[in-house]
Amino acid sequence: MNSNTPDSGYHRLVERLNRLPQGAPPSGSLYAILSILFSPREAELVSLLPVKPFTVKQAAQNWKMNTLEAQNVLEALASRALLLDTVLPDGSRTYVLPPPMAGFFEFALMRKREDLDAKALSELFYQYCTVENDFMYSLFNNQTQVGRIFVNEPLLPDVHVLDYERASEVIRTASTRAVGLCYCRHKAQLAHQNACNAPLEICLTLNGTGDSLIRHGFARSVDAAEGLDLLQQAYAHNLVQFGENVREEVSFICNCCGCCCQALNGARRFSSLRPIYTTNFIPQIDESLCSGCGKCAQTCPLEAMSMVSANDSQQPRRMRARLNEEICLGCGVCVRSCNRQALKLTARPQRVITPLNTTHRLVMMAIEHGTLQDLIFDNRVLWNQRAMAALLGAILRLPPLKQALASQQMKSRYLEALIRRFNV
Repeated sequence: MNSNTPDSGYHRLVERLNRLPQGAPPSGSLYAILSILFSPREAELVSLLPVKPFTVKQAAQNWKMNTLEAQNVLEALASRALLLDTVLPDGSRTYVLPPPMAGFFEFALMRKREDLDAKALSELFYQYCTVENDFMYSLFNNQTQVGRIFVNEPLLPDVHVLDYERASEVIRTASTRAVGLCYCRHKAQLAHQNACNAPLEICLTLNGTGDSLIRHGFARSVDAAEGLDLLQQAYAHNLVQFGENVREEVSFICNCCGCCCQALNGARRFSSLRPIYTTNFIPQIDESLCSGCGKCAQTCPLEAMSMVSANDSQQPRRMRARLNEEICLGCGVCVRSCNRQALKLTARPQRVITPLNTTHRLVMMAIEHGTLQDLIFDNRVLWNQRAMAALLGAILRLPPLKQALASQQMKSRYLEALIRRFNV
C-alpha cells in the first residue's frame, strides 16, 4: 500500500502531526521520512495517540490492547527517540510525541546509527526542510516562534542581562544536561552538503528532554562544568546559541553555524516573517572606528551586516559596515569579530517578550494556528467534546481583526498567571 494513500497509517500519522501547533505539511518527502522512521503498524498506532502527554493505560485504551503489549510498543518507540518518556516519582512513565522540529527529526541524527539509512534520511530532510518551502514556512509563519537566540554573554560584561537570557544560566540551573551530535552539521556531512568544520558534538538538550535522550542512548550526560565548557567552545567558533523560546525549563540549546544550520538558513529565506525571536540587544556601529575590513559581514550568520561605501572623498575605496536591523538576531557574533571596538551591543528600544514555558508557548501557537481545540479537546472521543472542539475552531477562524483581538487577550498575563497557578 502506498504510504500517502488516505487509508494508510502514514497518512493518518501526518494528520496527527498536524494537530500539533507546529504542523508538518504533507509532501512526498515527508511520507518517505516517516516510512524510514516508523513501521506501517507504528505509524497507525502513533496516529491514535493524544496530543498531550499520556500514560501506558491511555495508550492501551486507544489501541485496544493490553497494557503490557502497549508498554512494549511505547518502549520501542522511545528507544528510537520517536517518543519522549518521563519517569514519575512512583516509577511509572508518561510519554509524548515530540513535534518534527525541534523534535524527532533532530533526534534521529543526534548519534551515529546503523539501524536506519541515515544518508537517505539526511537527503530527505534536506529536501523537505530546505529545497521545499512548505514545512519551514509553516514553522516560521507565526507570531510566536519555536526558537530564540541567546546573547553572546562575554560581550556584555557591564550590562544587566536577565537569567533566562543567559545560556550559561540555563545550562547551570538545568536539572539534566546532555550533549549530542549537531543534527544540522551531521545531516550536511551525510548528504555531502559541504559541512563546515565547527564542532559536531556540541548541541545540548536539557531538563526532561535531555533525561529521555540520555536514557535511550541518544545523548551523553554532562555536568554543568562541561556544559559551560561547550558554550565557551561555541563562542570561540562564532557559533550562535539557538534555544527553545521559553523562560523556564528550556529543552534545548543548539550551537549553530550560518552555513549548515537549518533554522538559520530558514531565517534567511523567510526573514520577512521574523522567524526567530531575537535577543534584547542589537549592534551599534561607531563609523569613526570602522576600518571597513568586512570581518563582521563575513561572520554574520544571517547576512544582516554588509559593507557599503564610506563616501570618503579622501579614500574613495574605503568601506564601512552597515546593519540591517530588520533581520539582525542580536547574537553578537559580529561584535566579537571586530578588533577595532567599532561595534558594541546596546539594548533594543522594545523588549522581546518570551513565553513562560512550553505549555505557554504551545497554547500561544495553537491560538495563532486556530488549533487550540486540538489541545483542549485532545482525542475528542465524546460527542460533546467534538461539538465544543468544532465551536472553538469556528471562533478561531473569525475574521483576522477579531481573531487578533482574541489572540492578544488569550496570550496576556492572565494566561501566564493560570499556567503558573496550575503548574503546567
